[in-house]
Amino acid sequence: MIRKAAAILFVLFFSLKLTAQHTPVTAADMLQEAGTLAANEKKNVFVIFTASWCIWCKKMDKSMNDPLCKNYFNDNYIIRHLVVDESPDKKHLENAGADSLRKVYHGDGQGIPFWLIFDKDGKLLADSNMPGVMAGEAMNTGCPASEKEVNYFIKRLAETSRFTPEQLALIYKRFRQNDN
Repeated sequence: MIRKAAAILFVLFFSLKLTAQHTPVTAADMLQEAGTLAANEKKNVFVIFTASWCIWCKKMDKSMNDPLCKNYFNDNYIIRHLVVDESPDKKHLENAGADSLRKVYHGDGQGIPFWLIFDKDGKLLADSNMPGVMAGEAMNTGCPASEKEVNYFIKRLAETSRFTPEQLALIYKRFRQNDN
């Protein structure tokens, strides 16, 4: 009986310790860390706003991590994910300050994934808000899939990286697969 109680206490203590260790880092701390790495590695910072339930977020990650293009992204960007818009039972997964950051860069109400590309000093270089049909209107390309979205994405990548035309063509091809 004592062994059973001790085992239960051990499991509870260990569970609490694990929960405490998994508190997500704040958006500000994550960006500061990414900026430092970017400066050291001469890269830019690619931030993706995501959520555990988001199918298009998973497609974005799958495309960026495809063996065809993963090294290209990793050679040019420090990639970080900020969790937002979780369901009430998963709010603990969200990064504090991420939603506010998304609002600052006009990503609120745009859906996810929503991405931003910063230089090492935190200056915004590009975002997923593709200009819309009407003046002042923007559309979140999220995980680009349509020809127009992928063309916009490729243009932003070309402006913020050292990708070769051949690498951009491979990335274009991979992201167009999401349109099926």
